[in-house]
Amino acid sequence: MKVVVLADTHVNDIGMLPERLRSELKSADLIIHAGDYTGERLLEQLRAAGDFRGVYGNMDPGAIKRELSAKELIEIEGFRIGVTHPPEGGSPVGLLSRVSAKFKGEDPEPEVIIYGHSHEPKKEKIDNVFYLNPGSATGVFPARYSSFGILSIEKGVIRAEIVRV
Repeated sequence: MKVVVLADTHVNDIGMLPERLRSELKSADLIIHAGDYTGERLLEQLRAAGDFRGVYGNMDPGAIKRELSAKELIEIEGFRIGVTHPPEGGSPVGLLSRVSAKFKGEDPEPEVIIYGHSHEPKKEKIDNVFYLNPGSATGVFPARYSSFGILSIEKGVIRAEIVRV
């Protein structure tokens, strides 16, 4: 299974995403967006592009916040995946602990947590939880470049890749 993960796009149209990302979306089994679309049209286009799940971010307009939740739990091939974007915004300092706190007490807690907000791509494993921030798909400041993520799930193994575009 191929899951394309993006966040912090800050655009209103899928045509404003990098070509490489648009190409990967076409072959995705699932698309996950971790907030800050900022354009309702982009949300509609991602939903039309395939199987889609997403959360809203702190910069999203009210219409998107009414359509999506602040946190999502997804079960994919035996893996429990949490998705969030701190709706309160704030500094990236302490972001990981705020993100982690959103899923404490879930039974069972997710093995993977996808999050946005900092625009900094990151993948790391802490206390048996794999954290993935795909960065900003369009390279919006403070990102140093555009990036997105790909989760591959095969034979009970999950792998993550950050793609720099």
